[in-house]
Amino acid sequence: MASTIELAQCLRATLDSNPNTRIAAELKLSEYLALPEAGLALSTLTIAHDAEMPLRQMSFSAIMLRKYVTERWSPFFSSFKGSAPSLETKSQIRLAVFHGLSDPNRKIRTLCAHTLSSIASSDWPDEYPDLLSSLIGLISSGSSDSVHGAMQVFTEFIKSDLTEDQILPVLRDLLPVLLSILGAPEVHAPLTRARTVSVFRQCISALYMVKGQHPQAVKEAIATILPIWLEAFKVLLSTDPHVDIANRQDWDALAVRIQIFKTLDTIHTSFPRALTPYLNEYLSMALNHLTSLLGTFSQYYLSSNEAAPRSSENEPIELPQLICPIFDFTGAVIRGGKSKGWFENQNLSTLIASVFNFLQMTYEDEETWATNPNVFVAQEDDETQQYSVRVAGFDLLACLIDQTRSHTVAAFQTTVQAIITSSQQARDSNQRDWWRPLEAGLAAIGSQAEAVQDCVEDEQDAGRPKPIDIEFLLSSVVPSVLSLSEYPFLQGRGFVFASQYAKLLPVQLAGQYVNAAIQVIEANEAGVPVKISAVRAVHNFFQGGDGSTLSPFASRIAKDLGPFLLITSDDTLSLVLEALSVVVQVDKGRWLDAELATSLVTAILEVWAKNNKDPIFLSNVDNILTSLASSSADGIYQTVVKLTLPNLCQAMAAAPLNESWITASAIDLVSSLVSGASEGALGDGFFAVLAPSLFKSLGDAEDRDVIQNGISCLTLIIRKDCGQLLAWSESGRSGLDCVLTLIAKLLESQDESGGLVIGDLIIHLLRRAGESVLPVLPQLLQAMIARMTTAKTATFLQSLVIPFAFLINNQRDTVLDLLESMNADSRSGLDILIHTWCENAETFQGFWPSRVSVMALCQLFVSERPSLQNLIVKGDIIVKPETQNVRRAYFISTHLISFLGPHEFSSIPFPVKALKLLLHDVQSGGESATITAQGDTFDVESDDGDEDWAEEGNVKPNDEFEYLSELIGPKGMAFDNDDVLEEEDDEDLQKDPVSTMDMQAHLLSFFRECAARNTFNFSALVDQMSAEEILVIRRVTGTSSAQ
Repeated sequence: MASTIELAQCLRATLDSNPNTRIAAELKLSEYLALPEAGLALSTLTIAHDAEMPLRQMSFSAIMLRKYVTERWSPFFSSFKGSAPSLETKSQIRLAVFHGLSDPNRKIRTLCAHTLSSIASSDWPDEYPDLLSSLIGLISSGSSDSVHGAMQVFTEFIKSDLTEDQILPVLRDLLPVLLSILGAPEVHAPLTRARTVSVFRQCISALYMVKGQHPQAVKEAIATILPIWLEAFKVLLSTDPHVDIANRQDWDALAVRIQIFKTLDTIHTSFPRALTPYLNEYLSMALNHLTSLLGTFSQYYLSSNEAAPRSSENEPIELPQLICPIFDFTGAVIRGGKSKGWFENQNLSTLIASVFNFLQMTYEDEETWATNPNVFVAQEDDETQQYSVRVAGFDLLACLIDQTRSHTVAAFQTTVQAIITSSQQARDSNQRDWWRPLEAGLAAIGSQAEAVQDCVEDEQDAGRPKPIDIEFLLSSVVPSVLSLSEYPFLQGRGFVFASQYAKLLPVQLAGQYVNAAIQVIEANEAGVPVKISAVRAVHNFFQGGDGSTLSPFASRIAKDLGPFLLITSDDTLSLVLEALSVVVQVDKGRWLDAELATSLVTAILEVWAKNNKDPIFLSNVDNILTSLASSSADGIYQTVVKLTLPNLCQAMAAAPLNESWITASAIDLVSSLVSGASEGALGDGFFAVLAPSLFKSLGDAEDRDVIQNGISCLTLIIRKDCGQLLAWSESGRSGLDCVLTLIAKLLESQDESGGLVIGDLIIHLLRRAGESVLPVLPQLLQAMIARMTTAKTATFLQSLVIPFAFLINNQRDTVLDLLESMNADSRSGLDILIHTWCENAETFQGFWPSRVSVMALCQLFVSERPSLQNLIVKGDIIVKPETQNVRRAYFISTHLISFLGPHEFSSIPFPVKALKLLLHDVQSGGESATITAQGDTFDVESDDGDEDWAEEGNVKPNDEFEYLSELIGPKGMAFDNDDVLEEEDDEDLQKDPVSTMDMQAHLLSFFRECAARNTFNFSALVDQMSAEEILVIRRVTGTSSAQ
């Protein structure tokens, strides 16, 4: 048993300068920590103030105590190692740690707060019921040390440990005490007061989380609590923030303001109505803060690298930590749209001018970006940029331009014009930082390029003057900065800005800009920032640019970018790949030659070999290879394939099973080559080279990506050059045999994720190799029918049903005869297919699959087979009180029905169900019109959802579930799978007659002919439908009765 003295000696030894002594003590300490009494000894040492225990050793004791808690306290902790202390010992440790919250030393208080927070997460409330009352008592004690320690516990506690029922009672006792601390600056330190606001913010978030469970109580609490705090915030923010930082050794006082603006943002998000009366005042205070703080921001962040004062707790409190919440809060208010009047006067232009000022590159930005290209690239990328004042400022400008577009753009013009004038004056005065405001102004306007251009177009279309003169900037301002190599960030910004507004450039001027960017890329003396900016500009110019203008530059820029692929990494490499991917698409690659293609492919393969696990890189490599392979220049496809295919096949063959991403990505790149090939022109021996590696990889594969990529690759090959697959054989097995073996494997597997694309493979196999498949077709269909009985996901079921729909459209009677003769689970194949089809028809995704299903249902109906007439399938939902708002079952996918809860359905003959499905397609699935029971017809102009949101109040009750059905049905996503089929069908299916026919006319003709001939006893079937359906059929068929 180790005594407290022995443990103290051991701790002291761990801090010894002699490494041997230190290592021995650390090993001994690990043994001590496993003993039951270790925790109590450590807690005693943590708060022991005597000459024998220096502060450094006390702090280390506190650190080891927290480690002890997480490893020995309770199985609650994931790192628990056993030997938990007794309940009595725990109580003693808790008491000692709680005592440490009032320790005169700040560091000890903080360490004890962290430890107590960990203990509370495990013990409260069952084993530590008096914790909350004790903490509230501590912060009510008046002792600044005690308040500081307790506040640190509360910060974490409110966030994670209170339940719905505990929050309201705790807040009633806690918040008044917090407010008294916040309002006593002469007693409590700024950081402690800031923590009261932070805890209050956690309380607001907690109230929002329980609003649903306790709406009235939360409403009353907000009405009581918020006005008092909001008034307090007004008082605190009304003082000049410059007072908090002028001639101060620390900027602790800023922490209160930081927390207030963060809290205002949270309140606006959670309870916006309560904040609305105060918004104008807070916006004015926010703007006053920006105006007051700009001088200090310029002093410490723009003009020099002078370090800003640190806080008293050695944690940085920087001006950006205040500027960002101000921007965020202001942006949130703008999006909320409740203070439009505030922005209608001088406030808007003043705010925009302030934002432009704070967007200037800081001294730290300049140093970092000049030496770290990846960081420089990332800060310009919407998806990877780190949060900063610049990013927050861009977001705020986006909010402004979204809500008050023309006024904001006009303010952009005023602001940038003032910047141009002042920058020129500063430059003439030899001020070294003259370029920063101009770079910031161009960056700001460039960040909103799309919205600015839309605004200009709209204003001109309306006969009003342009609110901003971008052409002036492009012709008179930007060209002058492109040669300023001593100011690389401004020079680079000029290139990027011009490319962001490339649509407004005359052809000749656009060519000059592109040529200038290429010259920078080629210049050995150009630095990192301007080269990267030039590459980004090239990407922007070539993306969607005019092919005839850009084609003369394509070969040159491709040669320049190629070497960068081998010397860049991470974000910079991604940028180079993105630029190259748009360059090689220009003019369909007619400008490529064998030498350039060889160098590019060699570099691309090296990039792939180093980054074959990164999906972002792979996407760009995929696009580049596809573009190279599809080049219309003579011999380029052959060159690309000759260099690429053997390497990829070798990678597949050599990849270990536990590195499946290599195989998956290699197969994906093979698909890129196939995509680029012309139909029937994969090239001699293409499949012969690929097949052994591909089929072996797929035979061994268990990884989803390998299987899906392999199926997609085979599907592409069948579409492009099926003859090669049919002609290939090895060891007595043909290519077709291998494909059928793969399909059988996927059908047998219970993992349906790998079978999401199997339907496409089967469809194209039947379309392209139907005669070759005929001998094994019965076995294939039998396997598909058997799998239908166990399949669960909608997308996999679609893969099984749609091939039958295709076959029925082409060989109806033969297929039906075959299905009638099949059996699985004591049911006929026809029975299984029809039940599966009817239950999933409305979840089919894709244009062609949905249409081929409709066509096949028509074929089934007109066949008048007795076996179909006798099949009973699931009909409409049976309306009960709890489901009375669900109008017609076929407007709701089966997945939504299961989501809503258990329901009962009627049972109806298949012919009736077929008519219901087809009638539904007439009403809501036709491309040109929707027909209602009342006979109304209206054009469907768009399915992007904007109109539905904009006119939500005008939606008819009968339309609500129809809209929902379409949202999650044929055109929407299946609820049961994260993998979604491609929205667009491939080119083959787009050209198929099923895709190009007038489906609406076909269905109307179908109904009219069935009515005229009384097909399948049509009139009797119609009588079994709902009253509304009967009315629609009468209108469609033009009859007063069903006949």
